[in-house]
Amino acid sequence: MHYHNSDDASYNRHLRNAAPTAYKGLMEFDKAVFEETDSGLDRRTKELIAVAVAATTQCPYCIDAHVKNAHKEGATEAEVAAAVMISAALRAGGSFTHGWMAMKVLDNA
Repeated sequence: MHYHNSDDASYNRHLRNAAPTAYKGLMEFDKAVFEETDSGLDRRTKELIAVAVAATTQCPYCIDAHVKNAHKEGATEAEVAAAVMISAALRAGGSFTHGWMAMKVLDNA
C-alpha cells in the first residue's frame, strides 16, 4: 500500500458527506484566501507562497495542486525552486533555533 496515491482524492466525498458544514466552510475559506484581492498579492504570488508552505508541511497533495496552479499563473521553474529553497531555509532555521531550547534544557539539567 502506498500512503500517497493520486486517487486518494476520491475519499474527499467521505469528509464532505460526514462533516458537510465544516467541509463547506473550509472550501469557502480556501476559495476566499486565493481569490481575495485586498491583500495586494496576486494569484501567482499566493500560489508560490502555497508551494513553500506545502514543501514545509510536506503535503504531497498540496505540492501537486499548488505547483500546478503556480505554473498556470505563470510561475517559472526558478520561482518554484526559490519557493522550495525558502521553505528549506526556514525548516533548517526552525531546527537550529529549537536547538537553542535543547541547549537551554541541557544547561538546566
